[in-house]
Amino acid sequence: MPSPFPGMDPFLEDPAVFPDLHDRLITYLSEALNAVLPAPYFTGIASRVWIESSRRRVEPDVDLLRPAQPVNGGVHKGGGGGVAVAQEVTTEPVVIELASEEVRETFLEIHAQPGGEHLVTTIEVLSPSNTPGGHGRTPYLQKQDEVLQSRVHLVEIDLLRAGLPTTLAPVGQTVRVAGFYDYHVCVHRWDRPNLCFVYPIQLQGRLPVVSVPLLPDDPPVAVNLKAVLDRAYDGGQYRRRVHYRESVPPPPLHPNQTVWVEETLRAAGLREPPPGPTTPEATA
Repeated sequence: MPSPFPGMDPFLEDPAVFPDLHDRLITYLSEALNAVLPAPYFTGIASRVWIESSRRRVEPDVDLLRPAQPVNGGVHKGGGGGVAVAQEVTTEPVVIELASEEVRETFLEIHAQPGGEHLVTTIEVLSPSNTPGGHGRTPYLQKQDEVLQSRVHLVEIDLLRAGLPTTLAPVGQTVRVAGFYDYHVCVHRWDRPNLCFVYPIQLQGRLPVVSVPLLPDDPPVAVNLKAVLDRAYDGGQYRRRVHYRESVPPPPLHPNQTVWVEETLRAAGLREPPPGPTTPEATA
């Protein structure tokens, strides 16, 4: 059963759901592209890895600042009106372990094989970690810069409303040309380096059919992003996992979007209908 929304489902932006959706989108994008790519092209799923560190105190397991019992070496008041004497204390360090966690983020590559593998296009589905403040932003920007310095096309799919966009498309200029948008796809061709081909997407609209570039002598192929999302939605059983009776995950919607979301969910039978008008007969 597909999502109740005609385009991106804002409930899938929940941090508990989106990482799973991200990997499914990569898988089904690969499937959809391999079905239409001519020889000698094919797709492959690749990944980048970085290490995240977290700090936690592991020993000693006592409160050094506020001990439960008096400790030797504290201020001692002797009897008979003696003077309090502060004795020297041996200081033990608090040991901090830098726990590291390997984080892996997948993306898609299109290769050609005219006598040897040749990377043609990289396709990225943006993650929350790629936005400003995210731990994966630096590795992503490094990858972005490497692609720009090469003869490889870059397709960036941003299905997140939260955070500033990280794609190559300048936000201010895109808004001036296309108006405000909630999501977008940015296509950068290496053979037209000064241009970004942007598909602006509003919450109420359908996801686009995106033109994915290949080698300059070959025409691009089209991928239906809505069909890919529907495939991922069904494969992930998100109808069972998403709490449609609760509020949309942050960031907050505009008032007109909130009304539209409520109406869409009610039409799909996922929200209770609004209470009807009160009549004298009903209150009698």
